[in-house]
Amino acid sequence: MSQTFTPIDSDWPVQVKTPGSHDWERTAARWLRDLLPARYAGYSTLTRHHILLARHAQLQLQHEMRTVRVALQTCRAELPTLGVSDQTIESTIRLYAVELEQLNRLARGVRLITEALLAGSHAQRRRSAV
Repeated sequence: MSQTFTPIDSDWPVQVKTPGSHDWERTAARWLRDLLPARYAGYSTLTRHHILLARHAQLQLQHEMRTVRVALQTCRAELPTLGVSDQTIESTIRLYAVELEQLNRLARGVRLITEALLAGSHAQRRRSAV
């Protein structure tokens, strides 16, 4: 009997099928690849090993979150020196706040997929050891 993982979290990406269903790992890999810069699609090690792909997507999102936080924290000090209007600065701050929330949501989705991939991997190893 195969172990299945049922996502009960609202952060599970809608583009990814439920773990244990037919072809779910392919949809997970496609979603994870879409989170990375396009040049990473050419690295077969990442595309063949979904857990590595998930790990790299998590690292990429962490980097992006740090970048957005720095941009958000420095807006009021740096943008006026560049000649940016107060109205545009406020819009930029709102943009960064929205982006940071979206990145956090994506990171939660990557963590859920990683957990599901690991659960499937552990179950497969237990079956092959029998």
